[in-house]
Amino acid sequence: MTYRAKNYRVGIDIGGTFTDFALLKGDEVILHKNLSTPEDRSLGVMEGLAKLAGKEGLPLPEFLSRCEAIVHGTTVADNTLIEMNGALTGLITTEGFRDEIEYRRGYKEDIWDVRLAPPVQITPRRRRLTVPERVLHDGTVHKALDEEALREACRKLRLQNVEAVAISFLFSFVNPQHERRACEIVRQEIQNAYVCASHEVLPRAPEYDRTSTTVVNAYVGPRVTGYLEKLVQRLTEGGYENQLMVMQASGGVMTKEYIDGAPIRVLASGPAGGVIGSAHCGAAKGCPNLLCVDMGGTSYDMSLVVNGQAPAEAGWNMHHRYLVGVPMVKVETLGAGGGSIVHVNAGALEVGPRSAGSEPGPICYGRGGAAPTVTDALVMLGILSTDEGFAGGSFTLTREGVTEAFQQLADELGRQADGYGPEQAAFDTWRVVNANMSQGVRRTTAGKGIDPKDLVMLAYGGNGPAFAAIQAEDLGISRVLVPKASPTFSALGTLVADPTIDEERSYIASAAALDVPRIRDLWTQLSDRASHYFTGAGFENAAVRVNYQLNMRYPGQNFSLSFPFEADAPLGDLSFIADDFAARAIALFNARHMAEYAHIREHEVPEISGVRLVAHARTPSPRAAGGFTPSSTAPRPARHRRANLGQGFAQTPVYLGRDLAPGMEVPSPAIIEETFTTIVVYPGWKAQVDDAGDYQLLRT
Repeated sequence: MTYRAKNYRVGIDIGGTFTDFALLKGDEVILHKNLSTPEDRSLGVMEGLAKLAGKEGLPLPEFLSRCEAIVHGTTVADNTLIEMNGALTGLITTEGFRDEIEYRRGYKEDIWDVRLAPPVQITPRRRRLTVPERVLHDGTVHKALDEEALREACRKLRLQNVEAVAISFLFSFVNPQHERRACEIVRQEIQNAYVCASHEVLPRAPEYDRTSTTVVNAYVGPRVTGYLEKLVQRLTEGGYENQLMVMQASGGVMTKEYIDGAPIRVLASGPAGGVIGSAHCGAAKGCPNLLCVDMGGTSYDMSLVVNGQAPAEAGWNMHHRYLVGVPMVKVETLGAGGGSIVHVNAGALEVGPRSAGSEPGPICYGRGGAAPTVTDALVMLGILSTDEGFAGGSFTLTREGVTEAFQQLADELGRQADGYGPEQAAFDTWRVVNANMSQGVRRTTAGKGIDPKDLVMLAYGGNGPAFAAIQAEDLGISRVLVPKASPTFSALGTLVADPTIDEERSYIASAAALDVPRIRDLWTQLSDRASHYFTGAGFENAAVRVNYQLNMRYPGQNFSLSFPFEADAPLGDLSFIADDFAARAIALFNARHMAEYAHIREHEVPEISGVRLVAHARTPSPRAAGGFTPSSTAPRPARHRRANLGQGFAQTPVYLGRDLAPGMEVPSPAIIEETFTTIVVYPGWKAQVDDAGDYQLLRT
């Protein structure tokens, strides 16, 4: 399918509370938000598209027919793991390896917490069955697949009403013969079940990584594919004529057809869109090293961009307490969003991780919510307005019930003798959630040996700019970027992301004894797969550029480092493989190891653990710009509001984003109200509108 020349590109990101839209029309970006529809998230998507069509003065069918691309980031897989409502899943594995998935390599998230229970088993032991078969490390069949035993295992799973089956045999990534046959039999014996095999989902060692990733894929697969199929159907019926492009955790996008092969690729894809957008924006602003913070309605996501890059890493990626080995942009998540519920636990105020979501939402939404949230606290503190339309006029916030809820919190804390009331409880909520987020950032940066003071913070999400400056002050950061599009930044990021395929294949051998034709063959297989899917997405091979990468390690190391052996090469052109292949691989690996760990083992010969291909094609993306030219015109506040910005309640100037032109500077304290977000200029800071209309907050 080839794209017709059309007018629009639409990026969509579904969050726990809002569904965000970014419409690219030439160089113009139009933003929109509406409440998510948890009962059927595709309804919220179609509703938002209809609103965008209305803004363009078009009926929905004509608008969709003029869309060159619709790019979608979804949290369906994440929500499935968080809520543990995935498919009833069974596992079929090699005889003798039934409990591999439960050992978890002995990993425990908190080794000091003796009460920490293991994660809920997606495949409890009664649904983990084994069959006689064995493939050796070199691909030789040591024991043939016992098909009768496999059919008996299917009968037992069928009696348990399984909806999905994961198949993971030993060394199937070298020789997938048994797994392919097992898939055929399982589909015959358990009709309508979702079936996936490890050689398709994660064709590489080690065994636990591969099995865990395949089990999670089976668990979330029916939910992801079912949702995407429903959305594609609605889009097609509405008049959309191209393929739906889906955001991946690797930071690239690809067609739904590609995602169907391994739906696990969309896990954490929403946050990845924001990171890719951050790297794009930071480069334009001259800020290659960024701390990216995204505070939405449900969560607070933290990530790092270093030297302008947010590389995807494949390996030990733990998400929601499950290991997922596919390439992922590193994003750390806290249960700290605008909808995070405030409660008292053992006499102390706690925020999150439970969220009010969009239904019923915070109390101030006026939709039946009864539990106080961070958003309610911002209303109590005067940071959010109850006078104007909220979220672009979607609805108006109300104080009804909010004061009473925080009074109840104050009563539970038992500080009445100190004159402690609802406003103090709301302020303590602000303090606690801010401390939680700052501590989360410290853990993230310390784990990478990075000092936050050396970074520029880029804040986005509906709530990120409301906390950004005070968090930056806590962390020693002196500059904060807030893009004009920050409320829908992850949606905008999907339009920045290139169509990308990131896959690998295992090949384990010493660099001193490489089978170079084997490496060539593996890269050829990956190139052919990439060509198939890019062609289906409407891209010629000549438009696709490839990084041919190697995974290498020193003998005895558990984890490999990935690095480009040949960067920015034409798809399928392997002419760079020459007689000096091994020597060049060793030199490149040693340089990568020195950069990552500051040492090399000069007298050891490293080994290759696999090959990787990262292929991408360029598409139009939103233009970003930087620079600041001071204006001689000083902005005037639209009004004043009683608000507490950390130093007690005072009449605080409120500015409207639409009144602020490039070059203007807003002194502190102040509140800036944009259509979908609120930017707080805390004492000791100032806000500037740069030449592109974006904001930067600077410590004075």
